Amino acid sequence: MPATDKMLDALDASVHRRSPRRDFFRMALAGAAVGVGGLALTSPALAQSAPSESDVLNFALNLEYLEAQFYSFAANGTGLPADQLTGTQTQGAVSGARKANLTDPAVIQYAREIAGDEVAHVGSLRRVLSTAAVSQPAIDLSPAVFTAAATAAGIDLSATGGVFDPYANDDSFLIAAYIFEDVGVTAYKGGSPLLSNPDIVDAAAGLLAAEAFHAGIIRGALYRRGVAIPALRTNADKISDARDTLDGTVTASGPPQRVADDDQGISPVQTQFGTTSNFVPTDGNGIVFSRTAEQVHNIAYLTRAQATSGGFFPNGTNNPNPALRRSGAN
Repeated sequence: MPATDKMLDALDASVHRRSPRRDFFRMALAGAAVGVGGLALTSPALAQSAPSESDVLNFALNLEYLEAQFYSFAANGTGLPADQLTGTQTQGAVSGARKANLTDPAVIQYAREIAGDEVAHVGSLRRVLSTAAVSQPAIDLSPAVFTAAATAAGIDLSATGGVFDPYANDDSFLIAAYIFEDVGVTAYKGGSPLLSNPDIVDAAAGLLAAEAFHAGIIRGALYRRGVAIPALRTNADKISDARDTLDGTVTASGPPQRVADDDQGISPVQTQFGTTSNFVPTDGNGIVFSRTAEQVHNIAYLTRAQATSGGFFPNGTNNPNPALRRSGAN
């Protein structure tokens, strides 16, 4: 039995309630693998202008590597197994990650559950892509890169000596997780129009749904803890504003336009029903917005400029298509 299947079977054995879901997911991805097998690009020019479905799935795989490693280290103190890191292009290592000092029983359970899901996502995407899967790029999960993100967001770090350590306590872990989660949801939504194979669309929808649940867990935990510690809500709002600044353009026809407030924080808002929480960052139609691959890279690279590396990916992400490795000029 391959190591990936052993890992998934172990997860299934420890969390029995997920067995039907994971079996369905395996079958859907097995069907999708048939479609990906024929997605060979005909020319370098095409690779730059029209991403294939395998390019889009590899884009997603980079994000899943990032999330899986963060949650796995934070929850368990260990990262992905070596056989889940190989593939095409340059393989990199994870730096700066460690087990988080979590004490709240609820947060511990959240971290463990999300870690299991993200590890499964990596394995699932790798099985679909088969030999087309890119290897894990270098990933920086050190307090230094999280400090850069927090500083850019204007979070007051004076009480911690100017350092934001995502592994220091429950609250820091949740804020760090918040940096990633909403990005994953909007990235999957933004990539969905690029997919056409029904099996792949179905599996991608399942991934999007899982990421949305994760984002809701993190946003809800921050909101709940923010009742007693208002700074948590304020800092989450600042992270949202920073993401809006980093990715702040739209890709409609004509000159790029600044986005007012697509990415919303978690503080209470005024609606037609009175004051409400803001767990879900939706528009007037109750729909969550999308991000392009460039906008996702702006956040991952922590830059408004066009770049091919930086932030959480010091050497850039891996993808056969250059258009899915760069950030936008905002």
